[in-house]
Amino acid sequence: MDSNEVRRQWAERSGEYSPGYYAHYGPDETSEAILDLLDQFVGRDATVLELGCSSGRHLWHLYDHGFETLAGIEVNDDAMDVLAENHPELADEGTFYIDAIENVVGEFDDGQFDAVYSVETLQHLHPDAEWVYEELVRITDDLLVTVENEGGSEASESSEADVNYVNDEFPLYYRNWNRIFTDLGLDEVAAESGKRDTIRAFRTAES
Repeated sequence: MDSNEVRRQWAERSGEYSPGYYAHYGPDETSEAILDLLDQFVGRDATVLELGCSSGRHLWHLYDHGFETLAGIEVNDDAMDVLAENHPELADEGTFYIDAIENVVGEFDDGQFDAVYSVETLQHLHPDAEWVYEELVRITDDLLVTVENEGGSEASESSEADVNYVNDEFPLYYRNWNRIFTDLGLDEVAAESGKRDTIRAFRTAES
């Protein structure tokens, strides 16, 4: 499966793991963890970008707690309709880019966002698009947060991504996010492993 096929599957996704699916569940413990990290490191006047925002449940949690300058990238067209239906204020006031991450990040200025975060999104990025990591570091002025499934301890030590297929449909790449982003010059300032995902927070050298 190449990178174009991966993007197509997510762009056309319906049912499980679709924007409507996540809107049904709403904010969760991950939403709260992201809020806590942003409060700790950048504050509520920060400009924030979510990668793969879907129907905006995590962004809504930030908006509901006083963050105002919010943006999201999402490949699935249906996400904006679901967002407008469930969180019309956020849909009106946020900035959203309906496209693949690879097609958007190059348009941003250096350090355009105080904080950038991803929840179970970078783990689906095809190896052909790993150049995106450098772009994420470039556009992040202060804080980068990853909430991703890193696999077991064996996978976390691997130098290359190991792949698993979710429901035999789309690929999930286990990657060592600490290694990836510290090699690109960021400092890891927080890390916590949960039942499925590991939350990591990185700061730029200028922070």
